[in-house]
Amino acid sequence: MKSVSFPLDVRRPRRLRAHAAIRGMVRESSLSPEQFIMPLFVEPGENIRRPIASMPGQYRYSVDRLPEAIDALLAAGVQSVILFGIPEHKDATGTDSLHEGGIVQRALRMLRNLYPELYLITDVCLCEYTDHGHCGVFRDGTVVNDETLPLLQQQAVSHAEAGAHMVAPSGMMDGAVAAIRAALEQRHSSVALMSYAVKYASAYYGPFREAAESAPQEGNRKGYQMDPANSREALREALLDQEQGADIIMVKPALAYLDVIQSVRAAVDVPVACYNVSGEYSMIKAAGAAGLIDEDAVILESLLAMKRAGADIIITYFAEHAARLLNA
Repeated sequence: MKSVSFPLDVRRPRRLRAHAAIRGMVRESSLSPEQFIMPLFVEPGENIRRPIASMPGQYRYSVDRLPEAIDALLAAGVQSVILFGIPEHKDATGTDSLHEGGIVQRALRMLRNLYPELYLITDVCLCEYTDHGHCGVFRDGTVVNDETLPLLQQQAVSHAEAGAHMVAPSGMMDGAVAAIRAALEQRHSSVALMSYAVKYASAYYGPFREAAESAPQEGNRKGYQMDPANSREALREALLDQEQGADIIMVKPALAYLDVIQSVRAAVDVPVACYNVSGEYSMIKAAGAAGLIDEDAVILESLLAMKRAGADIIITYFAEHAARLLNA
């Protein structure tokens, strides 16, 4: 047999890409519907399924029509939702969010009764419920941090009493995780806490503010949400909230902050979530509608990037759509 000369480097990565079976065998990251959380918006009234103009395919529901959304999610394999409420009345301290008759509380009781298999998470914040649109007590052009904490405690406990499995404080108030955890420990120690620990003052939130009617009426949120230029600060925030009792740490937004997700994943011991926010959703939908991209492929690739960066859990408006693509 004639001898064959070999090149010095015989490593050929393409060997492990040559067949679908081997590609699947060596795949490093994967998506599953069980890892998705679907955001849902609930408003007062009856028989309401109101389209959100800036978020094609998304709706605001009255409590009685929420089962339509839940049935579709469960059929696709998505088992978790996070609820955002639009109140009947707004005031300076978000009073409508603090009692058992609040819109989220009513939705929780109904969903807990009808869907025992559904995992119920609630946004704990005041911005949707205040007439000024800020995430806490607002005075002299700023949010007063420590006066806001008792209101967040009250809101979180009312959600727990109505049936929430997990609460998710999103307002970026210092000490909020410790305060809410302490309040829950008195009677609801089994309720988990997912902290919006790393939440940037992002331009990607625009469509959400239409959906939740939560835009600030004065100023902006740069005084309490994080500067998009900062990444080391994200680790301080994440570690603080882990120390204060957060069961899950979240990074928000997701696509423009994959580096932050990766850094936070390396720094904390608890699961990491990311929020694939409204602006990210709407950009993909707009590009897909214009025929500029393969929308389905871009959805899955974007979500996979979040998993590859280190997210264990993804909150996404694509939850049902992506789950159906994965099940196809």
